[in-house]
Amino acid sequence: MTGDDILLDTEEAMEKSTEYLLHEFASLRTGKASPALVDNLDVSAYGTTMKLKQLALITTPEPRLIVIQPFDASVTRDIEKAISESKLGINPAVEGKLIRLPIPELSEERRKDLVKAARHMAEEARVRVRGSRRTGIDQVKKLEKEGKITEDDRRHLEEEIQKLTDKYVKQIDSHLEMKEVDIMKV
Repeated sequence: MTGDDILLDTEEAMEKSTEYLLHEFASLRTGKASPALVDNLDVSAYGTTMKLKQLALITTPEPRLIVIQPFDASVTRDIEKAISESKLGINPAVEGKLIRLPIPELSEERRKDLVKAARHMAEEARVRVRGSRRTGIDQVKKLEKEGKITEDDRRHLEEEIQKLTDKYVKQIDSHLEMKEVDIMKV
């Protein structure tokens, strides 16, 4: 493994941490309807657990309404149960084969709770990025110990890893800021 390989692996790990954060943010409920709120909801159907997006078409015909159309009508009750038991706080309304999810206006207290949750998710992402930095630096030190790179190379690589860390932490902070604005917007 070379210093460039280490940099690439480290950046890839940091990028995945940031992408995962965005995926997590998508599941946070803001004041408007989004299929991402329920896409990855686990539904017990056909004797196994499946993601909702595998079982139904999810649309948002109105800003405050999610409509779920199961591909197979026999799983409608299973989907309703999964939504009711989820932490979304949304009551599904079943109309024949359709399930409607009216998205209620968020209270100020609920918005503040969601901001706290978003900050927690962002901090977890920062921790993952810093963990990637630690792994990268450990690999660089190992290369130096094995005599594959010089002390100057090690210092240079550590600086590059720190630049990557700063870049991804800044991205995480920026995503958090945008999410907070989105959550607090009435």
